[in-house]
Amino acid sequence: MTGVSVTTTLDCSGLVCPLPVIKLSKAIKAAPSGAVIELLATDPGAVADLEAFEKQTGHRVLERSEANGVFRFLVQRK
Repeated sequence: MTGVSVTTTLDCSGLVCPLPVIKLSKAIKAAPSGAVIELLATDPGAVADLEAFEKQTGHRVLERSEANGVFRFLVQRK
């Protein structure tokens, strides 16, 4: 996605559900409104976890991608 400035990157590689979402939740609380956090995860369960996180919190997942077993999400704080 072009034009998006990432505020923080969370490398949650090797962590399993629910740790990536827990770390994202803590980081988002500390970020200002509109901030974009990049989350990297290797657990395939992170895809469903981030969908649920988006619905429950209202924070937006701007981008999802996967390359070489690493899932990348850009999440914007509401």
